[in-house]
Amino acid sequence: MALEFTDSNFDELVLQSDKPVIVDFWAEWCGPCRMVGPIVQEIGEDFSENAVVGKLDVDSNPDVTMKFGIRNIPTILFFKNGEVADKQVGAVPKSVLVQKLESLL
Repeated sequence: MALEFTDSNFDELVLQSDKPVIVDFWAEWCGPCRMVGPIVQEIGEDFSENAVVGKLDVDSNPDVTMKFGIRNIPTILFFKNGEVADKQVGAVPKSVLVQKLESLL
């Protein structure tokens, strides 16, 4: 299951996590985001023991969105040890995201 990241919980849930974290930056009005959303949910279920997976609504959370320079959505950032370790912009197949996550485990 994918968590909901916000400006207020981002540091605790993402930057201080001892597991790799996937953050899906999205918005309700974004068509490609709606294609990626179910894939992110599946990855959250598949890797629930080994990783933290969640979504951040760019319209509701401008601080984190600006901090990481998110200009295009969907953008998926992969964090390890509180640092951005990888990035994917745009809709891609599940296998691409899984491969990026597995490289961090």
